[in-house]
Amino acid sequence: MAATASSYSITMRLHTAPDHGVVGTVATTVASGGGVVTAIDVAESRHDRLVVDVTCSAADQTHSEQLVAAVEAIEGVQVYKVSDRTFLLHIGGKIRVESKVPLKTRDDLSMAYTPGVGRVSMAIHENPEDVRRLTIKGNSVAVVTDGSAVLGLGNIGPGAALPVMEGKAALFKRFADIDAWPICLASQDTDEIVRAVEMIAPGFGGINLEDIAAPRCFEIERRLRESLDIPVFHDDQHGTAIVVLAALTNALRVVKKQLPDVRIVVSGAGAAGTAIVTLLLAAGAGDVVVVDRQGALAGTDDSLPPAQADLADATNPRGVTGSLQEVLVGADVFVGVSAPNILDPEWIADMAEDAVVFALANPDPEVDPAAAAKYATVVASGRSDYPNQINNVLAFPGVFRGLLDARAEDVTVDMLLRAADALAKVVSDEELHPSFIIPSVFHPDVAKRVASAISGKAPAPPTAEQPLPL
Repeated sequence: MAATASSYSITMRLHTAPDHGVVGTVATTVASGGGVVTAIDVAESRHDRLVVDVTCSAADQTHSEQLVAAVEAIEGVQVYKVSDRTFLLHIGGKIRVESKVPLKTRDDLSMAYTPGVGRVSMAIHENPEDVRRLTIKGNSVAVVTDGSAVLGLGNIGPGAALPVMEGKAALFKRFADIDAWPICLASQDTDEIVRAVEMIAPGFGGINLEDIAAPRCFEIERRLRESLDIPVFHDDQHGTAIVVLAALTNALRVVKKQLPDVRIVVSGAGAAGTAIVTLLLAAGAGDVVVVDRQGALAGTDDSLPPAQADLADATNPRGVTGSLQEVLVGADVFVGVSAPNILDPEWIADMAEDAVVFALANPDPEVDPAAAAKYATVVASGRSDYPNQINNVLAFPGVFRGLLDARAEDVTVDMLLRAADALAKVVSDEELHPSFIIPSVFHPDVAKRVASAISGKAPAPPTAEQPLPL
């Protein structure tokens, strides 16, 4: 059983016999069970017992429970307590608001609040364009969801979506120094969502729509773009599309193929699939076929709902029909944004030579990346425990940094293409490899280059705190 990173990490507090050799037995037992021990600390040593904290990672919840049971079965070991480190991290939430100015004296209060703040309010009233300069609006984003399509978990509602939106806000701050707020709306009515966002928009410089189910998300985005004078960006669509196009650009560099010449199969006709296809076509892709549960979408199919009919009309120039397996024959590229385990690894053998496979369903991809790598030259997924992670955090912080810096009022296709090109170029020719087609989210140039591509402004030079990458 393959262990993963810290998302399924636990700490077991053990009471054991006063024999330090038991620590080695515990470590061996965890390893034999497929876990990875990341830390062992003796918290207390007495003549009658040891208190030992063992931290290890597992493949999933069931696996972590199996590891606990295996340790508890060791003679002389009692599992006193088990802590899930992911849940511990979320206690009390992951973000907070802090004042940027001192509030220690009466003078401080008189300027930051009344009476001084009244002068600033009147200045904005007389010159409304100053609101971005004199308030947080110029560096703030609302992360808006209705909880209808959260990660791969489905329609779990706004409360359950809040940890994800908090995480998004934390990423905005970490990677682009943007102040973002999670806005979880207790409605899945399109009109109510649009009106709610319109009413809160004066306090924000941009709107990031997140985890809203298709096709409702398309109409919400369209209407908000028409009614608001700040950019509206649906990360599940456009963020995903930017990173996929950047990664595919580099994957095709690896296999020495050109985007206009390759045959691309996209599995999934939802928000992400639609945006990926739209951006691929804008970038010059000439042969894209979209597949859903019923098979290939074709413009001749009158039974398709409107959103899928539009997608079919824009794609499938050869008019192919059939299942995913049938459509994949001879294809150069597979991009999956659909469901787990729908692609048999052996089908990849029927694709063109030097096939590229992006299996991006989360948390479980369309095909196991390790199995796909037996047949494909380049494999990417949404997982952090395999090479080539396609992660939206590579795009959205830099996108909004650029939008805010430029005081943009809209997001254009040209901006998205420029962002994808900038992201792809972060990977140099020397670095490019089948297992390295996309930079790390922690690369110091990623957000700066994407922001520069969006805003048209040159990126700031590195500081002592942000040195040039080695």
